[in-house]
Amino acid sequence: MQTTIPTATPWYAQRWPWLLMLGPATVLVGGAYITSLALRHPDAMVVDDYYKQGKAINQDLRRERLAASLGMAAQLRYVADAGRIEGVIASHGQPFTAPFALRFAHPTLPRKDILLMVKPDDAGRFSVALPGLEATHWEVVVEGALHDWKMGRSWDWAKEGELAIPYVTPAQAGAQ
Repeated sequence: MQTTIPTATPWYAQRWPWLLMLGPATVLVGGAYITSLALRHPDAMVVDDYYKQGKAINQDLRRERLAASLGMAAQLRYVADAGRIEGVIASHGQPFTAPFALRFAHPTLPRKDILLMVKPDDAGRFSVALPGLEATHWEVVVEGALHDWKMGRSWDWAKEGELAIPYVTPAQAGAQ
């Protein structure tokens, strides 16, 4: 009687080693992908010099206090069909005719921030071309051309329509 001894197949011809290696291989590929995402899109919200920015807060508060003492107020709206920002700006209820800066800060991507220099007419009205403003939650800052005063507010133009920025002092805000 003759018996045949089965020949052993090499490990790589078996399915179980490959099945067992599938989990760690998936983790390695996923980790490489996540690492590449992290390297290509660094966190834009982290700043290098916290101390310097902390000191700058006091300067910003002085600029906001000056806007309050000037009685600054602005009202604006985005006309999507025309691709324009239109509005009016006043100081103590009188038309403000000096040039000013209008800044739109994107919530997460600084490269999408928009800075517009605006020159209102004699009635304080202005209209500036701004095609394709993204429908997101913008931080809108209105400040003097010399960066001497500043006021701002959050705005989602697609939901709110118009934006009114009357400067409200902390005492006024607490009284409401």
